[in-house]
This record gives sequence, structure tokens and C-alpha cells, in this order.
Amino acid sequence: MISELAPRVGMGSPRLIGDNVSMAMSSPYLVVLSDGQRRLLLARARRASGEHRDVLRARIVLAAADGAANAAIARGLGVGDDTVRKWRRRFCEHGLDGLRDRPRPGRPRRFPATVVTEVKALACQLPADTGVPLAAWSCPDLAAEAARRGIVASVSASTVRRWLAADALKPWQHRSWIFPRDPDFAFKAARVLDLYARVWEGEPLGEDDFVISADEKPGVQARSRIHPSSPARAGGRPMRVESEYRRHGTLAYLAAYDVHRAHVTGHCAPTTGIEPFTALVTTVMTSEPYASARRVFWVVDNGASHRGWTAAARLSDAFPNATMIHLPVHASWLNQVEIYFSVVQRKLLTPDDFANLNNLAERLTAFEHRYNDAARPFDWRFNRDDLNRLLDRIPA
Repeated sequence: MISELAPRVGMGSPRLIGDNVSMAMSSPYLVVLSDGQRRLLLARARRASGEHRDVLRARIVLAAADGAANAAIARGLGVGDDTVRKWRRRFCEHGLDGLRDRPRPGRPRRFPATVVTEVKALACQLPADTGVPLAAWSCPDLAAEAARRGIVASVSASTVRRWLAADALKPWQHRSWIFPRDPDFAFKAARVLDLYARVWEGEPLGEDDFVISADEKPGVQARSRIHPSSPARAGGRPMRVESEYRRHGTLAYLAAYDVHRAHVTGHCAPTTGIEPFTALVTTVMTSEPYASARRVFWVVDNGASHRGWTAAARLSDAFPNATMIHLPVHASWLNQVEIYFSVVQRKLLTPDDFANLNNLAERLTAFEHRYNDAARPFDWRFNRDDLNRLLDRIPA
């Protein structure tokens, strides 16, 4: 029936077929459209992708403006007479705004705001601090505890979840962090951030200055799956990997990442230690452009193979143009090579399937070459100002 009111080519608005125009005068609401209103309503009535209710209301008003009676409009559009009367009246009283849905009050509030607030406050406390033997709250636990405490007679877990979602509270989740305990945290971290920004002791680095971020990834396992993995299939079936595996030992992967050139130099060793790390340093420092560089800054954490002033002295004695810069204790997140290690873990080592240690070492080396062919420097944005804001926030 709605098709009878479809706009016709060359006509100003939708018209009813066989309507009695004189009957429109029985309505106390006479629809008169301006040129702008007619253009907007015509566009809305012809919109193929528009919501049905908006199209219907536009056609009702256009037909009423052309003098059609309510009953004829209702028959032509397949709606009730009351619907036509409603939108004719709304348009006459409020114009185009009258064709919008009015706000609905919804169901009356069942729980007072004080109950919602108390449940949220409970969610913001550690369960152990309230005498509840749980590590973290879940929504069913919060609902039961609120009833036990008399905050509310009863409430569903889904209602509690909705309350918490309003404030983005997720007490069942947790994130680990570690309090910075190095007394020189700010000074040590700021030096490294300056180097990432190509600044040292207030002066910009030159073209022949380089920054190396180095570390070890210990205990990389060579595990072979008992049954071969199967690739992904059409229809949404993911790659399948056998859960059982055989162990073939572990090795350590040591890597030096040039922060500004995005170049990785690495090698595998049976384990970590001073000797494998020294071998990595020698490989880097005897190759160009580092061998003839003015300065090469080595950013390292406090691992045993490069800890303290003895490691720094050992480096500078062997290579006078090299300087070791130690990160604060527990600040490996400031070491850019850790980002590279995360890429290795995600793209090569998960899921793992290596026949033996030699196969693992070969794959690590091959991945390193592939990475260097396409790598770009990490988009590192954490700077001194961000560090100061973080340190100001921690005491609070």
C-alpha cells in the first residue's frame, strides 16, 4: 500500500490514488509547507536507506499538505487513522521537530541511587580487606555480598554488571605493576629518554653517534609438536596446533637493536652470561658504522652479564668509543629491544614447533634478517615530560 504514495516523476509530492480531497477540510489541522520544508520532506520520503518511521511520517505530512483526508492517507499507507492524526497534529504544532520521537521516561528506577553507589564503593575495595576470602570480585559475588550486608534485599549479577559498566569498573580484572625503588630513577630514566630523542647532556647527537638497546631473551625453548600442525581452512576454522610436544632444550637469544636505524644484530648462545654478551658487543663494535663511530651508547638493564660499573669499564676498555648507560632497576619497559623481543615472541615463537636447538637458532637468525629488511624505528613517544608526570602521580 505504501507504494501508492511513492513520489512520481514530475510531481511535487506523493499523491493518493482516488482520494477525496474535500474530506481533508474536516481536520482542524491544516498542513501548509514552505518550499524548504517540502524539499526536505520529499528527500526524506524518497530515501531508500532511511528508517521506515521517518519515511512514513514524511509521506503522511506531504499527503496532508496536498489536501488528502486522514482516512484516505491511512488507507494508502496501510496505517491507522489515529497514526495519521497524530503526525498531522504534531507537524502543525511543532513543525519538522514534531516528527521526531519524544523522549521516553522508561521504567521507573527500581533501586535508589544510594544502593548503586554503595555497590560501586564495595567493588572498589579489595575483597580481603572486607573479610571476604576472595582474590577479586565478580558480579555474582558482589550481588551476593551486597545482599548479605543489607545494602539491598536482592539484586541480579547482570544489574550489578550494568552499574559497574556505567563507571567502567571491572574489579575482576587486574594489572601488575612494580613500584620504582631506584633512588636515581628519574635521573637514569631521563638520560635514556634523551638518547632516544637524540640528545646527550643537553647537546644533540651527531650523525656519527649511535644508540644501541641491548638485552638477552633467556630460556627460549625448542619444542616439537607430537603431531603436525594443520593450516587454517575455509569456513572460519583456525590453524590447529597439537597441545602435546617434546622438549629439545633451551637457548638464549641476545640482541642489539639500533634505536634510530631499526637494525638488529643478534646471536644465540647456550645460556646468558658475560661471555655471550661480550661476543654480541664485539660483533657490533667491529662492524660498520659502529667501528668508526664517534660514540656508541649501549642502553642496558641491570642483568648479571652487564651490571654495574665493572661492566661499563669492561666495555669502554675494549672499545673506547662505547659508553654503557644503565636503566633504573626494574625499568626494562624503557628498553626498546624488549619491543623487538615481543615481536619475535608473537611472530616466531607462538605457536612454537622446532625440531631441535639448531632449527630454533636458524629460525631466529632468519627472522632477524627478515625483520631488518623491512624494519622502521619504533614510534617512541614517551619523553621527559611524560616521565615527570608519571613520577608525580606515583606518590598519590
